[in-house]
Amino acid sequence: MQNRSVGVLMPISMLPGKYGEGAFGEDAYRFVDFLVRGGFSVWQVLPFCLPDDCHSPYKSYSSFSLNPNFIDLDTLGRKGLLTPAECASAEEKISYTCEFSRLDRERLPLLFLAASRVTDRAPIDAFLSSHPETADFCHFMALRAANGDRHHTLWKNDVPDETTLRAWEFIEYEAFCEWQSLRSYANAQGVRIVGDLPIYVAEDSADVFFAPENFLLDEKGHPTEVAGVPPDYFSADGQLWGNPLYDYKKMKEDGFAFWRRRISFMCELFDGVRIDHFRGIESYFAIPSDAVTAREGVWRKGPGLALVRAIREAAGDALLIAEDLGEITPAVKKLLVASGLPGMRVFQFGFFGDESPHLPHNYEKDSVAYTGTHDNNTLLGYLFDLDPATRRHVFDYVGYPGEEIGEAIDFVFRTMYASHAGLLILPIQDLLRFGCDTRLNTPGTAEDNWAFRVTRDQLASIREGSFRSLAALYGRLPENHGNL
Repeated sequence: MQNRSVGVLMPISMLPGKYGEGAFGEDAYRFVDFLVRGGFSVWQVLPFCLPDDCHSPYKSYSSFSLNPNFIDLDTLGRKGLLTPAECASAEEKISYTCEFSRLDRERLPLLFLAASRVTDRAPIDAFLSSHPETADFCHFMALRAANGDRHHTLWKNDVPDETTLRAWEFIEYEAFCEWQSLRSYANAQGVRIVGDLPIYVAEDSADVFFAPENFLLDEKGHPTEVAGVPPDYFSADGQLWGNPLYDYKKMKEDGFAFWRRRISFMCELFDGVRIDHFRGIESYFAIPSDAVTAREGVWRKGPGLALVRAIREAAGDALLIAEDLGEITPAVKKLLVASGLPGMRVFQFGFFGDESPHLPHNYEKDSVAYTGTHDNNTLLGYLFDLDPATRRHVFDYVGYPGEEIGEAIDFVFRTMYASHAGLLILPIQDLLRFGCDTRLNTPGTAEDNWAFRVTRDQLASIREGSFRSLAALYGRLPENHGNL
């Protein structure tokens, strides 16, 4: 990392907007302007891939897809692909949450309608030719529709509907183009964007369907073991993710080509990439596919430095961040050092035991600091839930003499800005001083996650000047506003 900088964690889905979920439209451009005014030079997002039926961006139908819901309907209107009335039919009913049920029913038909009005296929075909894995994803989704949206192991029909296939090809092309326009705008303003790469893929995905040899599957195409993590801070039973595990022995034979393609695609989309669950590269948790909880899992040795080297070669000069949270063994620490990648430090994890690496005075220069992640409670919620003695200790640590939790947040911010961490990332809910009811995800649960959104009025209420002053005071306001 170059220079000291500060950014905001704001998933695209959480952006304001009028169509039921955040998108690559006007409000995304407004958010870039907000970042610049606040002295922020980094925008961190969550995975862009099309999520599964639980709407988790960490479980997708393809690593090489973009979420159709992120397409801006007003942009389609300006292109003459949707009428004003058709756009109006999609306007949100509730502004502060992702309307997943409505989107699941209504969004694809509207995008298919826009696709049917495309007259020039040449740019789409050129895009697909240069992005074969995205073309495979479109084929997969068309086949899935032709088979009643059933799991790919149950398919009988191997011929996709041509209209459906062409619609998906348009959707992916349009999403890619809209994103690249937004990213170019952000980069021109000195804002760099960090994406997020889930370590695993979904069982029912184009990744598994087209390359089953990369995964540990039985003769019917189902996983023999699945991914997750053991009991930890977030869940007493551990987390049973259900993703198929990689056949790392097979992957090593072709130099981890699948991983190289994933990283190359990510670096085409973003200026940097957070690698989710980095410790799974050193050792991964394998859970029997018929297990009820993650308690039955065991640790198995991962590919280690061989995979890290392949990732780094594919990434080139892009910033890579290792999500080194969870059960971090000496072997994981050794791999992180050997990788040369910055790890993550989370304020909320700093007050369990003595001399935690997550205490701000212990942050290394080559690290990325967070008040919390997408899996944590908000900062306000975290402070509220602490027992009185621990809360007082936290207040003393950040130099706050009072008792009001809301006021203490300013002291936490100042402490984090002053830390040695090269890059500081603040979740948007913490900038807003929101409580636990705005938490984005609770690990180990499948309900009521990923839906929270920010309104325009809420975003406008943030004191941009105070954050810019902190960035200037603690050397996080680069002259060119944005080198990583």
